[in-house]
Amino acid sequence: MTASGPLAGTKIVDLTSVVMGPFATQLLAGLGADVIKVESPEGDNIRHIGPMRNPGMGHIFLHANRGKRSVVLDLKQPAARAALLRLADTADVLISNVRPAAMQRLGLDYATVAARNPRIVYVSCCGYGQRGVSAAKPAYDDLVQGAVGIPWLMQAYGSEAPAYVPVVLADRVTGLHAAYAVAAALYARERTGRGQAVEVPMFEATAQFVLGEHLAGLTFEPPLGDAGYARLLTPHRRPYATRDGHLCVLIYNDRQWRSFCAAIGEPERFERDARFGSQTARAAHIDEVYGWLAERFRTRTTAEWEHLLDAADIPHQPMNSPRDLLDDPQLAGTGFIGREVHPSEGPVRTIGTPTTWSETPPATPAPAPRFGEHTVAVLREAGCSEREIEALLASGAACGLSEGKR
Repeated sequence: MTASGPLAGTKIVDLTSVVMGPFATQLLAGLGADVIKVESPEGDNIRHIGPMRNPGMGHIFLHANRGKRSVVLDLKQPAARAALLRLADTADVLISNVRPAAMQRLGLDYATVAARNPRIVYVSCCGYGQRGVSAAKPAYDDLVQGAVGIPWLMQAYGSEAPAYVPVVLADRVTGLHAAYAVAAALYARERTGRGQAVEVPMFEATAQFVLGEHLAGLTFEPPLGDAGYARLLTPHRRPYATRDGHLCVLIYNDRQWRSFCAAIGEPERFERDARFGSQTARAAHIDEVYGWLAERFRTRTTAEWEHLLDAADIPHQPMNSPRDLLDDPQLAGTGFIGREVHPSEGPVRTIGTPTTWSETPPATPAPAPRFGEHTVAVLREAGCSEREIEALLASGAACGLSEGKR
């Protein structure tokens, strides 16, 4: 397993599933933490979403769980719960996206765990902040996207009907919050010697993400306008159609606008058209400004525009598909898209860790674990005897790799 990196030597007991929590612990595993993924006898639901070569090894699972070890425990059974607490006794972090009330019923709440291990960082990834009226409600990415106004924004942007963003945005935004919360809590523990409970709510995390731009005029009392950042909501803010394709372009500051207008032979546009001459003016007339750009971009081919924009030092990018990213020269140069031979899945592409470290570079994470692959080894590390392990396996309170193949 990963043995180097800034979090090397940090032991994390991971009770998360699907995307939000596993994305957070994937980031931590990628930085060198020993992440012990505790799964139910049914396995993480995301294991079973294809495409996949073998049952229980779906593509999202492979990407979100590299570098982790899989332990299968049926936490409804007292013996499994006791085994989990033994793992937590020597852990630095316990992270869960099980509802807090359910953790309480299982006897795995913060008070119980911290009574045995006062230095533990106990992170609860929940749907809603537990002080609010929605504390007990279930939360999924689609629901939270709707709750924070993303479908409303999509329709305001020009979609025929309200629509979700086609990435699990709320899950991954919250996962990033959870990852930095773990790191910050570990840093605080180094200073104080004490662990603590940390709550990372999905609704509030995504609301912060959206409102940073779109609170807009409602920021002020009395309001100076409605919600919504106009530049992001104009229907012309999209890849520009060229004569033969599309191109992503952002002409942003005064220098770039002056350069662009000169390059297309209309220098007076910036100098004399009041809508174009300053950042404030362009923001106030963004529909007209971006609409004018859309008309201009239709007049040349993509290659012609790329040549002109390069010469004028205007930022632009091709409109890629996910498939295009596999051949992207930037990602190729950094080695971000890699390859590995998985012990059961064979050759697979991998997604790298985006950060680099001069003094504590992380090792390449191990492949995503098979179901229950490390149950026996981890229980031994926790101090369970061979007889105890055999009893856990025989009762179904735990499941090892051979029993877990499905």
